[in-house]
Amino acid sequence: MIPTIDLRRADAPAALGAACASVGFFQITGHGVDPGVIDAAWRAARAFFDLPEAERDTVRQRPGDAYGYVPMEHESLERSLRDGAAPADLKQTFNVGPLAHPSVDLADPVAAWAFGPTPWPPALPELEPAMRASFAAMDDLVRRLLAILAVALDQPPTFFEPYVDRAPGALRALDYPDLGDRAPEPGQLRAGAHTDYGTLTVLRQDDAPGGLEVLDPRTDSWVAVPADPDAFVVNLGDLMQRWTGDRWRSTLHRVVVPPAQPTGSDHRSTRRQSMAFFHNANVDARIEVIPTCVPDGETARHEPVIAGPHLMSKFHRATSI
Repeated sequence: MIPTIDLRRADAPAALGAACASVGFFQITGHGVDPGVIDAAWRAARAFFDLPEAERDTVRQRPGDAYGYVPMEHESLERSLRDGAAPADLKQTFNVGPLAHPSVDLADPVAAWAFGPTPWPPALPELEPAMRASFAAMDDLVRRLLAILAVALDQPPTFFEPYVDRAPGALRALDYPDLGDRAPEPGQLRAGAHTDYGTLTVLRQDDAPGGLEVLDPRTDSWVAVPADPDAFVVNLGDLMQRWTGDRWRSTLHRVVVPPAQPTGSDHRSTRRQSMAFFHNANVDARIEVIPTCVPDGETARHEPVIAGPHLMSKFHRATSI
């Protein structure tokens, strides 16, 4: 269901376009990202989550901010889709903001939020350089992906550049602890069913129990996404679906709770780790349906939207617990 596409293939634009239209998820190889950079960030993130709680709390994300440490059960991604109660997610995260502040008006509350500072733990000085290097590698990868996706939409490779040249991406390290003999609440997941908010998400995941699942829109059933150490999982966000006039999909996905493990010597840890890069458009970008995505004789399916407020509203719904 989730295709794996080598970006070095001559037909990569067509293959990516087909995946975006059918399910909105795919895995990529031949991406050119230095594995050493990603591995270093992975190890540093693991070390951060292994710190004592008091050390992690020194960089706890403040209410209304976008970056820093978020403890277990302080976010509900399912709430980003609907009003009302939804169980809190069984995960903890560390969130890293943009590496630089481009020429944006920081007096604008949306820009100030999107380009806010990232707090770094004094107890783990290696975390900042490792995460910054990974952020830069992911940002470069997404820009190369967008050039291929533009061609898939019958646009020049540079089509997206004016909309993303000052974009506030975010790198999120995620830790899903072993629950031991704790029983989750009814309906509680490691990450509740949600869609992502921006343009593209690039994910590295490990092969541990209780992983990523995608809702197949063709069968309305949940399908597990296998972990491939040499590949990144890529999915489209809500903004990209809107941008393409629903030609491409932003698909529901979740991270499930693993089956209960036996206690004692036979216990297998169900701790899980992943790292996601969330790419967005410029906060002041006016996003309207791409002309090649509007069939002849029809009008655009969506009204224009400004990217920053769109992102901020989704974020605050998920974090208002």
